[in-house]
Amino acid sequence: MARFELRLPKMGESVAEATITSWLKEVGDTIELDEAVLEIATDKVDSEVPSEVDGVLVEKYFNVDDVVQVGQVVAIIETEDEESEVFTPVKEESVEESIAQVEKSVQSAQETVVSISSNEDRFYSPLVKNIAKEEGISQSELDSIKGTGKDGRVTKDDILGYIENKGVTKTSDTSVAQSIQKEAVQPAAQVVQAPKSEKVPVVSSGDDEIIEMTRMGKIIAHHMVESVQTSAHVQSFIEADVTKIWNWRNKVKDAFSKREGENLTFTPIFMEAIAKALRDFPMMNISVQGDTIIKKKHINLGMAAALGDGNLIVPVIKDADQLNLVGMTKKVNDLANRARLNQLKPDDIQGGTYTVTNVGTFGSIMGTPIINQPQVGILALGAIRKVPAVIETSEGDFIGIRYKMFLSHSYDHRVVNGALGGQFVKAVKDYLEAWDSNREI
Repeated sequence: MARFELRLPKMGESVAEATITSWLKEVGDTIELDEAVLEIATDKVDSEVPSEVDGVLVEKYFNVDDVVQVGQVVAIIETEDEESEVFTPVKEESVEESIAQVEKSVQSAQETVVSISSNEDRFYSPLVKNIAKEEGISQSELDSIKGTGKDGRVTKDDILGYIENKGVTKTSDTSVAQSIQKEAVQPAAQVVQAPKSEKVPVVSSGDDEIIEMTRMGKIIAHHMVESVQTSAHVQSFIEADVTKIWNWRNKVKDAFSKREGENLTFTPIFMEAIAKALRDFPMMNISVQGDTIIKKKHINLGMAAALGDGNLIVPVIKDADQLNLVGMTKKVNDLANRARLNQLKPDDIQGGTYTVTNVGTFGSIMGTPIINQPQVGILALGAIRKVPAVIETSEGDFIGIRYKMFLSHSYDHRVVNGALGGQFVKAVKDYLEAWDSNREI
């Protein structure tokens, strides 16, 4: 019999740790190759850890809500192998290199994802940190909470219990003294500003249903508020005539599906046009860091997709401008399907440089989307509508039925002015309207 060490796999360049959310197998259970053993959560995405061998689970080293570092052993699986020593798949890189990479990832993750840090050596899971940030709990308060988890770590139940018992009307002597001091030094003629109003508690009746936000929902809510507070959002709108695309797709979609085994939707067609426009306007493919601009070399298109629980996630099409329409279609369908099945991996949602969201899927003709930080632009695709329109010809103008849609472009006015924002979305429109109706695929 041999013992196999199941380790937390590497989950992306900036992901150095994960929180165990549930064990799918218990000690004594038989496990097959590629069968999921436990579920984990990062600040990016939920995922499963599969077994790399057939065997029996004999040891679990962590509990639910424990935080595990990439590369740490989480469980031992006993196999039928005759070797007696512990079997661990070893990568080409040395242990020292692995440790250096993990330390670098931890530093990057702390700088970009979590702003709460402890003054002590105490460790907090991403879930606990997010709850603390959303509830306005200071670091000193967090450090004072008694933890019931492993090694005294604060669990989700610990921090929720603290919040419940904390109360909502606490006022410190220090804040009162500071308020009096400010009033004393103000000029007599100056109008004293009213104190900042606190959030009004929402009162629910006995007939109301209380629904706790999901972990992913809380993360999304935090990112949306943070984006609005970070970027100066401005919108430009333009209407595109996609009649040529509509007719061309109807003509080729059956043959395409038969040949490629894929459903040809409008999304990859739009993605192709957007990638071309980003190549024409590289200053839309940037991010802001302090007072500097980072011009991205690769065009990685984020594509807002629906999760099984109704939340949205943004998987990324890497090097989108290098894909032909067949490749783009396969990539779009694959990411959308895995998003619905909750099978996306952390690498699938990292590295985006510009985002597209299809609000037309829900019947909206336009929208004002929030920028996906640290990007500087996001394009909303409205519903395609059959409308009467003026058609200009060499023989004069006449009224005809056309297929049209609105493109709504939100961009960060700190670094993208109205000219660039408008020119970019106009370029997308031009690419769509210039579609070759005789294009072969």
